[in-house]
Amino acid sequence: MTTITTLLVANRGEIACRIFRTCRDLGITTVAVYSDADADALHVREADLAVRLPGAAPADTYLRGDLVVAAALAAGADAVHPGYGFLSENAAFAAAVQDAGLTWVGPPVKAIELMASKTRAKELMAGAGVPLLAPVDPATAAADDLPLLLKAASGGGGRGMRIVRELAALPSELLAAAAEAASAFGDGEVFAEPYVERGRHVEVQVMADAYDTVWALGTRDCSLQRRHQKVIEEAPAPGLEDALRTRLHDAAVAAARAVGYRGAGTVEFLVSAEGRPYFLEMNTRLQVEHPVTEAVFGVDLVALQLRVAEGEPLPAPAPPSASGHAVEARLYAEDPARDWQPQTGALLTLEVPDGPGLRLDTGYVGGDTIGVHYDPMLAKVIAHASTRTEAVRLLAGALERARIHGPVTNRALLVRSLRHPDFVAARLDTGFYDRHLADLTTPGPGDPATAALAATLAEAVRATTYGTGPAPTRFGAWRNVPSQPQVKRYRSEPDGTEHEIAYRTPRTGTPEPYDAPGVRVLAATPDRVTLELDGMTRRFSLTRDRDRVYVDTAGASYTFTALPRFTDPATQTDPGSLLAPMPGTVVRLAEGLTAGAAVEAGQPLIWLEAMKMEHRILAPASGTLTALHAAPGDQVEVGALLAVVQEDLDATPVPASVPEETA
Repeated sequence: MTTITTLLVANRGEIACRIFRTCRDLGITTVAVYSDADADALHVREADLAVRLPGAAPADTYLRGDLVVAAALAAGADAVHPGYGFLSENAAFAAAVQDAGLTWVGPPVKAIELMASKTRAKELMAGAGVPLLAPVDPATAAADDLPLLLKAASGGGGRGMRIVRELAALPSELLAAAAEAASAFGDGEVFAEPYVERGRHVEVQVMADAYDTVWALGTRDCSLQRRHQKVIEEAPAPGLEDALRTRLHDAAVAAARAVGYRGAGTVEFLVSAEGRPYFLEMNTRLQVEHPVTEAVFGVDLVALQLRVAEGEPLPAPAPPSASGHAVEARLYAEDPARDWQPQTGALLTLEVPDGPGLRLDTGYVGGDTIGVHYDPMLAKVIAHASTRTEAVRLLAGALERARIHGPVTNRALLVRSLRHPDFVAARLDTGFYDRHLADLTTPGPGDPATAALAATLAEAVRATTYGTGPAPTRFGAWRNVPSQPQVKRYRSEPDGTEHEIAYRTPRTGTPEPYDAPGVRVLAATPDRVTLELDGMTRRFSLTRDRDRVYVDTAGASYTFTALPRFTDPATQTDPGSLLAPMPGTVVRLAEGLTAGAAVEAGQPLIWLEAMKMEHRILAPASGTLTALHAAPGDQVEVGALLAVVQEDLDATPVPASVPEETA
């Protein structure tokens, strides 16, 4: 037996903050590690102690096991918790922690090793009687084997994963998958198996101690995914027959026993449309979606991890009874309508309603900055209620009422997903977003024009009351001729729709819309506007950041960019300009790419990476590269000019960038 008094969390963001929360409840001193990019991060502010890992990139900081172990020793920690991602499933790191005399809050090193390679894990699971998909040898694959799923043998998160539907594409996709796997995990091994169309991703949470007790803590459905990464998860997995649920529980326990497992782990399955389960992998760590299991079973999985690491048995031979239903949504700083492009910048406001059944796990608060180096997940919002219908409604409502100002997020997509008829009816499979993304990201039936009107009125009041520094010239004309209408222009973000609002300020001093029958201004201040619209009262709250205005009202939120009255010629770009679609790092250029080179339409020219997403910048048409402003290692902002292609007018244009996998 051992007692943990000081715990270092070898991670960052929301998972570090979540582990610290349990440690505070247990009286355990907490230690954070942080990169230079995370010097002011929330997990650093919440820890009792913090140790700097010099550098910004993960490879130089959070993935340096030697630095993390040294940090733990320097801080006087007696245990290390890896969280998820980074080094959480690295057997060498787990061994190094133990070799340093520290307690490892995770499974045995041997269990990590056995499950680290998906190919070896499948062989082991076959011996334990766990149902599997039959592997396919890519060298002998035939048309009857299609579609195939190529997967990296090491790692996860969608890196090194490809779906192959045409035999001719198999060789190139194998090379691409192997290259990405080698880059992401240091292991280029790739294997192939049948791709199950419209399958469900169902997993079982296990918890095991050193006394031969293994709990199967129910099922989770994680089928709603983008780029093979989960977006919405729930427990228990809905619509499973009792026999299938029992089979999944038994298979998960058998998998854990086969590797002598201890601690928290997850056994993942693919369930076909016919209800047949197939083992995917075992994650030898805590999962991102663990809160839904905690809500349903009324347990603290981190506390149980610590208990097992200290050598204590689980508190009972069987898990507690489940109660109700829980759903989790991952809030990402990304634009789903633009190939899920990650977003960066200042997070001005992050406020999610609190109340019975709601939980927020986050690594950010308003005022923090979202950088380019790490995953774009801002928070997880979890709802728990007595039924699935109630939990889904509670979560959708909380997300809808949240105030999130700053970079574009997937908040609207989450709300629409939760209210989509297929999700409501639990018709779930991993192709949900492939089928519905276009509809889910199409501008909805909201009223952005009225929100833009509210923004205009609030800005007019602000200019009158407080002045606007150098900006009054845009609003100042009405001061001389108060009765004359003025015009304000806004662009909706991110769809780009423009709104032109005419208003005037009469002698009463309260601005009012010009030529807008049925609209009456009840109240207007710089941060709140109340309008009566055809007899209906609506209230709008407003937040500003330079030329951005954020408008929140019941059931909807809007972001506007204030536009100048006249277009600035300096904002124009030359034809053929290739601009960075997101902030990030230039990781490589096409071989031999220099100014003056001939390029072909669709040819990858530049590879840009940020927040675990890689984009290939393609030649928009055949022609000549007349300018090249990018080099490997360059840090670029969104919209930065990377290159210019002078196109052959007879060539066929193609999209300028294509996203790769997201981890």
